[in-house]
Order: sequence, then C-alpha cells, then structure tokens
Amino acid sequence: MQSMRIVLSLLLCLAWFPAQAELPDFKTLVKEAAPAVVNISTVPRERGDDVYSFNPFEGPDAEQIPEMFKHFFRQLPELEEHARPTPRSLGSGFIISKDGYILTNHHVVSGASKVLVRLSDRRELEAELVGSDERSDIALLKIDAGDLPSVRLGSSEKLEVGEWVLAIGSPFGFDHSVTAGIVSATERALANETYVPFIQTDVAINPGNSGGPLFNLEGEVVGINSQIYTRSGGFMGLSFAIPIDVAIDVADQLKSQGMSPGAGSG
Repeated sequence: MQSMRIVLSLLLCLAWFPAQAELPDFKTLVKEAAPAVVNISTVPRERGDDVYSFNPFEGPDAEQIPEMFKHFFRQLPELEEHARPTPRSLGSGFIISKDGYILTNHHVVSGASKVLVRLSDRRELEAELVGSDERSDIALLKIDAGDLPSVRLGSSEKLEVGEWVLAIGSPFGFDHSVTAGIVSATERALANETYVPFIQTDVAINPGNSGGPLFNLEGEVVGINSQIYTRSGGFMGLSFAIPIDVAIDVADQLKSQGMSPGAGSG
C-alpha cells in the first residue's frame, strides 16, 4: 500500500513538470554529410599596376551596397603593387555528384583566374567554372575526379518555420565547422534586386561559410548559405540561404548553357 502511494506521488509530481524536449542529435548527419563539403579558394585576375582587392565593401560602388545585406566574404588584405597573386580562402561549396560537380556562390568565384577546391581528404584540385549566375548568386564548378562523396538533395519547398537546420562550412578558413539553428522564415525578399525567395535562419554564419550547404535533419541539402544581416561584419542572428530548388534549377541551366536565361554570368 505504501509503495502504491509512492508511485502515485511520483506520477503527480511528473504531471506538474512538462517533459523536457529532446534536442536533435547531429552526429550521424555530420559524419555522413561533411565529406562532401569543400573549401574554395581563388587566385584573382591580375590587373597590371592596379591594386586588386576582394573586399566588396570598397570601391566606387561601395556606398550603393545596403549595409544590412552584404555578401559575407572573408575580408582579405590587399595585394601590393606588382605582387604575384596567391590563393585566398574565400568560401565553401558542396559536391552534388560523384563525378565532381560542385555548387557554391557566384560571389565566391567572381573575378577569379583560378579556382581551387580542397576536399575533405586534403586533396586540392583546380576546378573548371562551368557557369555562374550573378542574379541568383549560384556558380557551378567541376573537378576532374571520380567516386567522390556527394550530398543528398532535399526540397526547400517542404521547409517549415521552426524546423531545425544545420550548416557546414569554412568560416574564417576553419574547414568543416558545424553550426545549427532553426528556420526563422521562408520566401524572404531582400532589398538587393534579386529574385531569390531566401530561407532565413538563425544558424551562426560567418565569412567563409558562403556557398556552403544548409541541411535539414534528414541530412538533405535544403539551401546554400549566401548572405547575412550585419552591422559589424560578423554573425548577428540573421542568415539567409538560397533555396536548393532554385539553386538546382539554375545549376541545370548553367550545365547546359553556361548561364541562366535573362541573367548575367560572372
């Protein structure tokens, strides 16, 4: 009888306290998906005596760039006059097919004479720029390699606000860094003359994550991390990804004709 009272008391106590929601376990997802995520660096085009910088916040049109929506390049030191260009780590990308096709952002590879891809096994290969579309900020690369690890593609249309998502990339050059958060909004329009219906998240994204994949809990890529809202140049809780449905549609066009209809290639 006494033991029955104890059990009833415990049940009553548990009824007063809601069960703690379990947080997702990302370990399996990361182990399976990370090998298909790559680091991308570029060698800039030489411009004679001009000093060339990859910093998009400088130059004659810098004041026209809205402060709140700037592509998150890693801020790079300027090259000295007559200096020989050297590869600079700029962003991330991910392998979408075992024969070496890679998706990244247009702004990661724009203005480059050479694009280098570093794989998870530390191999570094020069990539061919198949095509690049400035308006959607999508670029398609191809490396000469086979039997590569590749991501699984999902559908961004099925994303719901509040859903967990995870990013893998190379912020500040730290390869395969993993951050997680939730979908804050879908089909977000930004004031930067683009037709992309962005996925807004609170996933921590910083310079170098640009072009990297955004995964759902099933380990499927649902977006490409592209822009952040920032006043400091770093993460402030507002990150924006290109829906994978849009990216794949553009990539298919880049593969067939080098640019998407009605948009400029870079």
